[in-house]
Amino acid sequence: MASRRAFLQQGFGLTAASFLSVPLIGCASSTPVRHSSTTSSSTASAKPVVKPAAPMPRAADQPAPSGIGMSGTEPPPDIFDAQALDLEFWLRPRTIEVIRPASKERAKLLYWKDGEIIESAYQDLCHLLRDVNGGNETRTIDPKLFETLWGTQAFVQRYGIDSPLEILSGYRTPASNAKLREAGVPAARQSLHMVGRAADIRLANLNSEVLGGLVKSFRQGGVGFYYRAGPRGGWIHADTGLQRTWKG
Repeated sequence: MASRRAFLQQGFGLTAASFLSVPLIGCASSTPVRHSSTTSSSTASAKPVVKPAAPMPRAADQPAPSGIGMSGTEPPPDIFDAQALDLEFWLRPRTIEVIRPASKERAKLLYWKDGEIIESAYQDLCHLLRDVNGGNETRTIDPKLFETLWGTQAFVQRYGIDSPLEILSGYRTPASNAKLREAGVPAARQSLHMVGRAADIRLANLNSEVLGGLVKSFRQGGVGFYYRAGPRGGWIHADTGLQRTWKG
């Protein structure tokens, strides 16, 4: 099996060795805001233009990506590693496509460009991550969380996986979080979902173990692996708290 560095250099020409220590860029809370009505699929209103979600391919029906488009070259197990990304990746405009299965909403939004958050698109994303089970209450979402979500999606697109991120849970009101706990659903008593710093996600065509490993490699916070039997499999919890991992 080819080494990780040899594969990256052969297949993609990434300058991994030069940028292994480059931190994530551009989405700290102090980032300047661009006021613009230009997004990929939304208007300047506070709510995004959404459309009914198309049927999504089932993750269980698709093998985990291994050497997609690489002429038979087999990637090593740790190929999904965000620390191999170069600076150019982090400076590019950031468009994220998300779907909320619970509300059947879907949107594709350009939310960051030229080092600035685009305020209208950012507000649309916050609305999409609202508590759909708690009166549709919305709150500000940590920009670092969107940075991780975008980075995850943009990374796998380089391997031919062009699916929207499924947001199973974003912001939760304390009441909604308590109801989940009462129902036996995994939910921490002091969940970061309640402060807009966590999301439960899934990505079609990528199993939860590989997805979780990729999210973990961004080193932006906690990662929970929730494995479940069934055609849709499990999900990954991503947050911007302390770096830690667990299985639920």
